[in-house]
Amino acid sequence: MTLHCEEMPFSQLAQTFGTPLYVYSQSALTEAFAAYQTAFADLNPLVCYAVKANGNLSIIKHFAELGSGFDIVSGGELARVLAAGGDAAKVIFSGVGKSEAEIEYALNAGVKCFNMESLPEIDRIQAVAARLGKTAPVSLRINPDVDPKTHPYISTGLKANKFGIAYDDALAAYRHAVAQPNLNVVGIDCHIGSQLTDLTPLTEACERLLALVDTLAAEGIVLEHVDLGGGVGIVYQNEEVPDLAAYAAAVKRLFGNRQLKLVLEPGRSLVGNAGNLLTRVEFVKHGEEKNFVMVDAAMNDLMRPALYDAYHHIENTEEKHTPPILANIVGPICETGDFLGKDRQIACESGDLLVVRSAGAYAASMASNYNARNRAAEVLVNGDTARLIRHRETLEQQMANELACL
Repeated sequence: MTLHCEEMPFSQLAQTFGTPLYVYSQSALTEAFAAYQTAFADLNPLVCYAVKANGNLSIIKHFAELGSGFDIVSGGELARVLAAGGDAAKVIFSGVGKSEAEIEYALNAGVKCFNMESLPEIDRIQAVAARLGKTAPVSLRINPDVDPKTHPYISTGLKANKFGIAYDDALAAYRHAVAQPNLNVVGIDCHIGSQLTDLTPLTEACERLLALVDTLAAEGIVLEHVDLGGGVGIVYQNEEVPDLAAYAAAVKRLFGNRQLKLVLEPGRSLVGNAGNLLTRVEFVKHGEEKNFVMVDAAMNDLMRPALYDAYHHIENTEEKHTPPILANIVGPICETGDFLGKDRQIACESGDLLVVRSAGAYAASMASNYNARNRAAEVLVNGDTARLIRHRETLEQQMANELACL
């Protein structure tokens, strides 16, 4: 048995492009996007891919060709969207710390909306828009204080989180925003967290936002869209993930007869399960208390296990007839926290090729040069063809912007 990505054997990809290697399935990307469009068809949503999950230009381009909008959190992500052919008029600019330069760049590009997250940001966007003689389309990100029941590092909708404007302060914030002459207040937004596996927090957040929409309308502040953010989880191990059709039905019921455009910002659920990380076994080390499978990928290639103690399924790409061992699968970085998996049953030996599953989101986008390691190549597979979409970094490229000053 040889494992494949679509019709391409992983072994052939590793031989052609080397390891570590990120491998993405184009059909999986397409199917994930179509799942949102189908489930929410009655509400005709604007689905904005959250670029932070994976900002490769080819992946952005593929979603743009499918009609996607984009959720960005930096000027750099906007530059990527525009370079890949994305439509600025379908871009939502989120993030808690937008600089004046980023705001100016986005205003000149003609983004659809800024999601504002604080009173000082309202004033900053007003000032930049006034200086440019423009009107900025804006929305307020409201923190609904809903527990997303996820890892605390990826929870964003509680009172203690840095994101958004407190629900109890929302009305005053909207009054302040509509009083600004260069702001056009068009929407309301929330994003309560990531890798959500329960529909209840998502629908509760929607209900709280819509109650606020009605309160604002009673004051004459009539909004055009409701942005429910992203956060729908994927299967890494054995999670029960939300049913998109059930989520859509709940949102449709809550919307009722309100004339509002729906915006969604999925990231992980569009790319997470479409990606794999290929890695070669260097050594199998039998320790006194633990066995270790040393591989050529590391925490700089996949930070999630070290950062969140996150689980990624790992398996040999070829069937082995030797007994499996219980081992930690670790990289060569000089950190005890450099692991891809702990206490895994796996049969392998030096030279074997392993695949780390569900590595399409927050793997390549969080990669680094720690220990002076080059960032891995990326490949997009379509049927029986594979296209290199990021060259493997070289040491010369890694050091190109540094100066050895004596």
